[in-house]
Amino acid sequence: MKSCFSFVVIVLLFTLTGVGFSQSGIDTLQLKTIFDEPFLSGVRPNPSGFDPSGRTVFFSWNDSSMSVSETFRVDLDGKNLREATKLEQTLRTATISPDKKRILYTESGNLMIASADGSNARRLVSSIGNDSNGQWSSKGDKVAYTSNGDVWVIDVNQASVRQVTRRASGTPSYSLRNWADGDSLLVLSQTDNSEHREVFFPEYIDKFVKPGGSRRGVATMSLHTVNIDSRDIKTLLTGKISLRGVVVSPSGRYLMTDQADEFLKNREIGVYDLQNDNAYTVIHSESTEGWISTGFGSARFAPNSDRISFTSEQDGWEHIYLVNPDGSDLKQLTSGYWEASWYQWLDDQRMVYVSSEVDPGVRHLVVADLRRDSHTTITEGDQYRLGFNLSPDKKHIVFRKSWFNQPDDLYVINVDRPRGEVKLTNSIPERFNQIGWSMLEYIRFTGRDGETGLSMELIKPYDFDPAKKYPVVVFVHGAGSLQNVYKGWSNNYWREYMFHHFLAKNGYVVIEVDYRHSLGYGRKFREDVTTWMGKYELEDIIDGIDFIAKDGYIDVNRVGVYGGSYGGFMALYAVSQAPDRFHAAAALRAVTNWENYYYANPWYTGPRLGHPDTDRENYDRSSPLTYADSLSRPALILHGLVDDNVGFQDAMQYVEKLIQSGNTEFDLMVYPSENHGFVSPESWYDEYLRIFNYFERYLK
Repeated sequence: MKSCFSFVVIVLLFTLTGVGFSQSGIDTLQLKTIFDEPFLSGVRPNPSGFDPSGRTVFFSWNDSSMSVSETFRVDLDGKNLREATKLEQTLRTATISPDKKRILYTESGNLMIASADGSNARRLVSSIGNDSNGQWSSKGDKVAYTSNGDVWVIDVNQASVRQVTRRASGTPSYSLRNWADGDSLLVLSQTDNSEHREVFFPEYIDKFVKPGGSRRGVATMSLHTVNIDSRDIKTLLTGKISLRGVVVSPSGRYLMTDQADEFLKNREIGVYDLQNDNAYTVIHSESTEGWISTGFGSARFAPNSDRISFTSEQDGWEHIYLVNPDGSDLKQLTSGYWEASWYQWLDDQRMVYVSSEVDPGVRHLVVADLRRDSHTTITEGDQYRLGFNLSPDKKHIVFRKSWFNQPDDLYVINVDRPRGEVKLTNSIPERFNQIGWSMLEYIRFTGRDGETGLSMELIKPYDFDPAKKYPVVVFVHGAGSLQNVYKGWSNNYWREYMFHHFLAKNGYVVIEVDYRHSLGYGRKFREDVTTWMGKYELEDIIDGIDFIAKDGYIDVNRVGVYGGSYGGFMALYAVSQAPDRFHAAAALRAVTNWENYYYANPWYTGPRLGHPDTDRENYDRSSPLTYADSLSRPALILHGLVDDNVGFQDAMQYVEKLIQSGNTEFDLMVYPSENHGFVSPESWYDEYLRIFNYFERYLK
């Protein structure tokens, strides 16, 4: 599908206060500074919600820039910022009663009840098992909870307790979903993992080697209703499905499910009429040769009616739709070559959503009035926003906002009276602002097919001279399905973000391209990689190199590539498939054999490549292992020994094939105590020192 964007280069070279082109303080940007604690850029405050009144925001943070975060609180005017007390944290996580007078929470495995302010706390239930997941009935006179895999109901006024389910030994535990149908029914689910297989991730640093076994596979999901009086259980659905949405209407009459099949090829939103013998109506279905979007699971009811909303990519982009429980009056609320990536109802006639209409690298909040059919943007400034939380009274939204070289802080906006975004935190350390960061360039360009719009981030050397020829380092983001090129501080790769400035300081041009497979650019963009991961991603990255090469300041014969996880896979794939374009690679915790990843994480690999037994070609052509015996460029392989996401097996299989093919132009570094996401600052430093030295050796 053609994008409506004009793919001209948009180069943003704005200078922010304290974050400009000045070279002052740049000598403090060293590898140790980047990776050691306290963190140079501080720790990003991450909103975790509001107190029940909606007047206080809670967030995780470390005010000393260390890795271990605590819970903090701040008022909506940005005042009274401090670490939250234990009572305040209890109130934040508690479930409040319909009359707002009482709360439920779990403490030391016991279900507790208290007044709304946390006073008069007492144990509502105390048993040998773990009593948890307490849920108020709509009238507030009963509480359902789980204990030892079964569901119980207690009458809070009469102090009577009833066991509603009695599962057979060895069968899956019940999970409590919702009350329904005038509080006469409970909605329950079960997850059966009995067909999972054992996958091993051995641990080596203790006295004896531990096998590190983990059961992996696709679960069988079941959904039931149970009558709390008769204990009659009715099974609504069961199978190897992904069930991300199970919602009961405000009236209690309708139960809505949002489900997809094992490999996310088919999605179905359906409604059960609980007052009409569970009559089932499909209100939306969609199929794709790729995989269903991240909007799967977004279906919900309006606050006080049975009107349904959901997001879907059925027109090629993630947009909001409205429909009635019987499937009538379907309406598309948003449309265009952009995405509505998050939304919430404000009341039965208004909702708020996040829009990328201005630019794929920008996020704005928009209020939609359904009665007036109007859409009003309530935020200003083309910046990147994320981490949205709506207050319980639905009057305020707290979120994170950032800009190039300016790590994100917390902001809040009044949805009813949007008079600007109020900054709640100032979490960027002064020493970060004392560094003269070079401004990044944000570029939109068109791929080789003349239609695909691509986003690229570029950092030029700090002493840039357009008459010189500079070596290039290409960073490839991980996850595959992720957006990392936008007008803001990197949420997922903040260490790498600073490392790229370090490279630029040392005379490298650094680029990153949001390749096809990335989020934020529509369905076709994401799904093009289905059945062959690596092919189109590599084309897009090469197109990015060629786009800047025409300006004459890069040396296309000195190009390095690096990344972690999916980025590590792409680094090895790039030097294997395009050795004329990439001259050295550093692969961190890389997938080298997609069959291994299928058995460890089938929910990810299956939708993209199918099953390794029936879709062998997809796995072979996508795996760097296939091409390892012909690798002609130097490669640095770095992997945590106890990685239980991309197992160390991938590194070993790849290295063994290199050895058996007579290849001596590779290096390997193992981190015995590190999992997939490194923790130790010393490991981070060691890893990136080796990467830097590797590029110095082969690109300079």
